[in-house]
Amino acid sequence: MPANDLQPWLQQHRWDVGARIRRLRTQRDISQVALADLAGLDHKSISRYENGRRNLGLDEAAMIARALGVPTWRLLRDD
Repeated sequence: MPANDLQPWLQQHRWDVGARIRRLRTQRDISQVALADLAGLDHKSISRYENGRRNLGLDEAAMIARALGVPTWRLLRDD
């Protein structure tokens, strides 16, 4: 489903999750390419997750969280 077809609250959630991934990644001084390598994902996918253009599945969230050294809920939680 294209991002412009999403409900506004759902798109906002994607942006929020992406912002948390970006913040955790930059706090650790890790590039998108390095995070992708650590998580076993494509660097283009990391970019799409961070920009809210791609839905982050549970498996991918777990892989990214593990690579960042945080629990998965830390990526998904709305504070």
